[in-house]
Amino acid sequence: MMFYLSTRGDPARKRFCDILLEGLAPDGGLYLPEHYPQITPEQLAKWRGLPYADLAFEILSLYIDDIPADRLRAICRKTYTAEVFGTKAIVPLKKLEEGVFLEALSNGPTLAFKDMAMQLLGNLFEYELGRRGEELNILGATSGDTGSAAEYAMKGKKGVRVFMTSPHGRMSPFQQAQMFSLQEANIHNLAVEGVFDDCQDIVKAVSNDLEFKRKYKIGTINSINWARLLAQVVYYFAGYFQATSGRVHATPEKVSFTVPSGNFGNICAGHVARMMGLPIDQLVLATNENDVLDEFFRTGVYRVRGSADTYETSSPSMDISKASNFERFVFDLVRRDGATVKRLFSEELRTKGRFALASDAKFGFVSGRSTHADRIATIRDTFERFEVVIDPHTADGLKVAREYLRPDVRMIVLETALPIKFAATIREALGREPNRPTKLLGLESLPRRVQVLPADVQAVKAYIAAHVA
Repeated sequence: MMFYLSTRGDPARKRFCDILLEGLAPDGGLYLPEHYPQITPEQLAKWRGLPYADLAFEILSLYIDDIPADRLRAICRKTYTAEVFGTKAIVPLKKLEEGVFLEALSNGPTLAFKDMAMQLLGNLFEYELGRRGEELNILGATSGDTGSAAEYAMKGKKGVRVFMTSPHGRMSPFQQAQMFSLQEANIHNLAVEGVFDDCQDIVKAVSNDLEFKRKYKIGTINSINWARLLAQVVYYFAGYFQATSGRVHATPEKVSFTVPSGNFGNICAGHVARMMGLPIDQLVLATNENDVLDEFFRTGVYRVRGSADTYETSSPSMDISKASNFERFVFDLVRRDGATVKRLFSEELRTKGRFALASDAKFGFVSGRSTHADRIATIRDTFERFEVVIDPHTADGLKVAREYLRPDVRMIVLETALPIKFAATIREALGREPNRPTKLLGLESLPRRVQVLPADVQAVKAYIAAHVA
């Protein structure tokens, strides 16, 4: 049996379906499996060539043993289809230049990589809530892409309401239109007068109010939910299989991944894949001007920033200065000592705003930083040389990836969104409009449903209480 535990040392051991609906642990920690299943070279060889949905089942079934195997396989096959993701490969690899590839993760309904996990999460929620005969009120925070991916995955789902907080006026016009134009009764958009970190703090505060959480059946869809991060592990395996030859080697062929990162969830999934035994050489973390994570991997100091010191940039989904999923990595880094994690995150961060760890113990992570000028130059160069248009976040990743290229090690850059979501930056870089899918023409002119609220926990609680039947 697979059990899950809190990063902050709570002794309770829980099953997957319990933490699926719970979000944060009662002690404020994040859930992780008791151990990472180890993949043998024989298993890797067996998985090579599997359809994406079946690969997802093989990986998820190692962590989920309280959903019958036939039902879990059916959920994976229902989720990962060419009809939903636009291609049979689901996450096709595109070669840019010798040794450098883009892994396309943004072909889902909302044109961002968050669809890869959120579509699965919606189907898992519907299955488990239906089995229990219960309802769930999902509270989330988004800097742009998580919100729309969650809302499109949950709209119309039985037993589920979504209350999505976002920083008022800080998302791109396209991102705002995607979310606020939804008219489904179970979707509630809350524009918070602050930055993303304020939204994230509100979600955590509500989740830590156990009485309110239980009374109103509050769950989460941010990457603090283990199920979402687990779904993201799959595309590291899929990218690896596409980038390597499949020839038998005495030592398995390695690849590196570069990941644009703000909240550390996307790259944390790569950490999990490597802990399972996927042959990853380097995990390269790319930040924008909000470089809290780059600072840590350069210096060993994790120093969070306040709202006033969080920059508004042209890669807005990474405008984050408190990386929620970083706690999972630190838990592994300190050899799964929950007491140490609790001290670092609930005491030192709260009182000092920072903590320091040995800078030489990074589990093979490296990092770099990209600026607005860098991303404009990278978008322009990629189009001129390869006739490929990339979004600003992917541009941050590609710029940093080139700093860590190694001979004979292929580099996969995770594409995080399609360019249409950030049209103003594309116009600045290329002097032209990015392509827009026909189904999204006129999106910005649709009627909107959104409520502006102060960055106040009580205001959000009052809204939820007033809209839960």
